[in-house]
Amino acid sequence: MRVVFAGTPEAALPSLAALLDAGHDVVAVVTNPDAPAGRGRRQLPSPVAAFAAERGIPVLAPERARDPEFQAALTALAPEVCPVVAWGRLIPDALLDVPVFGWINLHFSLLPAWRGAAPVQRCLMAGDTRTGVTTFRIVHDLDAGPAFRQVITSIDPAETAGDLLTRLAVLGAGVLVDTLADLASGVPPEPQPDHGITLAPKVTVDDARIDWTAPAATVVNLARGVTPAPGAWTTLGGERLKLPQVQVVDEGSLPASLAPGELWADKRRLLAGTGSGPVELVRVQASGKSVMDGVAWARGARPTPGTCCV
Repeated sequence: MRVVFAGTPEAALPSLAALLDAGHDVVAVVTNPDAPAGRGRRQLPSPVAAFAAERGIPVLAPERARDPEFQAALTALAPEVCPVVAWGRLIPDALLDVPVFGWINLHFSLLPAWRGAAPVQRCLMAGDTRTGVTTFRIVHDLDAGPAFRQVITSIDPAETAGDLLTRLAVLGAGVLVDTLADLASGVPPEPQPDHGITLAPKVTVDDARIDWTAPAATVVNLARGVTPAPGAWTTLGGERLKLPQVQVVDEGSLPASLAPGELWADKRRLLAGTGSGPVELVRVQASGKSVMDGVAWARGARPTPGTCCV
């Protein structure tokens, strides 16, 4: 098929590579404009733009999907289909009918669950034990179009959002290729159910702050869901303390009780109290410092009994 691919982050690369490997004619990619990245905050192309440039594929990077110049360029390309994987832009109605077979989105959830920008993060934060990928035709309403394919996978209890997204990106690439084969064969999509709808808005830094009065499982799920970005955090002595890895406590000797947020450390573990029992702070990052093992950090910080994160 004649394809214009839309995507921005690394999670979109397996799908773009799979479409090329399957023999589709990718005549252009659509992605976000260059953005500051790294310590020097230099303007860098998106992962999709860099991948396309290496392979000589033309790149369209509009500031807005409604830009007339972009709409004219896309129309002139005359794509048969526009696959979308995490482009990060809403597609205006005026463009929905430009490709013959429409815009086909690969979404990292079991729709209609977790419609929105952060399905992987939100499913982990909610404590889901399974997820998957769904391909569907984009319509005016957010992530509500008829679905072509859906594949389910279990979530490992230790997976973070970064881990899970990486795995779903690879899983979804094959599903997207199969979906384009369905389109070519005339297989129709099915309407999404009108029940079981949940929303997955973008996760903010405020969303990633630990509430130590919550149950231990909720604290761990939040930390998994916001790792690596924006990253779980708390405050200690007025300074922000990041928590790159929080997990349930293994069997072993435990303090008699810890108040929510109260720290306790021995030679092998750093624990913090929650609303239902302690969790282990496996890795921490103090303000302006590198990530450290929780135990190593505690040796230097020396939290005394009653020291609490808030």
